[in-house]
Amino acid sequence: MLYHLDFYNSSELTEILARTAGLLQLHCEDGTLELIADRSRGTPRVANRLLKRVRDYAQVHGDGKVTRETADAALTLLDIDQLGFDRMDREILRTIVEKYDGGPVGLDTLSAALCEERDTLEDVYEPFLIQSGFLKRTPRGRVATSLALDYLGKIASKVPHPKLF
Repeated sequence: MLYHLDFYNSSELTEILARTAGLLQLHCEDGTLELIADRSRGTPRVANRLLKRVRDYAQVHGDGKVTRETADAALTLLDIDQLGFDRMDREILRTIVEKYDGGPVGLDTLSAALCEERDTLEDVYEPFLIQSGFLKRTPRGRVATSLALDYLGKIASKVPHPKLF
């Protein structure tokens, strides 16, 4: 039997997070679970992990109540932006754009440049970047899309990232 699995949408992840919050006996302000779901890369395992990190942050830096503000602060501390991208997602896009002029660049070359295992790039990071429309996989290699170029332009003004050469 062959099955095709897609990423979960935000409402499905919110439902999963509501169940998890109930099991953890967390009181979450309206909109908080949606915020976490939107940054969860379409993956329930990631959503649940983020909810637990937000809970931890709320307990240490607040009164234990999970609000939109504490969730946003916790996710910012974890370096997860509004699109759900983490440091490695941004580094992959930056490397393709800055070192390889937007691509194409082969997976082995990208792996060596990032000091990350080829399988991790291909199985963990690429599917979300491709699904989000920021990366294309071509016969010649990986290519950053115009969305990626726009995104990097937007974050470049917020986070200084010096060119290496």
